[in-house]
Amino acid sequence: MITTTARVTAARLAIRKARPRRLTSTLLWAAQILMAVLFMYFGLAKLTGGLEQEFADIGAGQWLRYFSGTAELAGAIGLLTPWLAGLAAAGLAVVMAGATIFNATVLHNTTYGSLWVMTLLLGAACVLLAYGRRQQIKSLWTAIRR
Repeated sequence: MITTTARVTAARLAIRKARPRRLTSTLLWAAQILMAVLFMYFGLAKLTGGLEQEFADIGAGQWLRYFSGTAELAGAIGLLTPWLAGLAAAGLAVVMAGATIFNATVLHNTTYGSLWVMTLLLGAACVLLAYGRRQQIKSLWTAIRR
């Protein structure tokens, strides 16, 4: 029969293993802050009307500019929120995947054609952040399911 003390000790060890190491956590936070600043800038640029021509060239209408700008701003705020950081990084990776597809296919013959490389790299960085925060995503999913 397992005692209560043994269960508490086992739970503490499991939590300690799930937590990223101090250096890893510091590097993840540094990357999250940098990415949050970038996405804050990109989101505000889209919402203030700086990229109207690019979205006109896509042909989907200006609603896509507002939607992606709002998603990028929400993702930037989420990256700075400890319990949402992993989920925000995963969401921004999806946004960057869409941006890469649009830039590589629709805008390839315009002045914005070379942006697909930047959006691909930003998407890869978001995937790495989400992977680094995967335990937080699992914990958040478990909390939501209860």
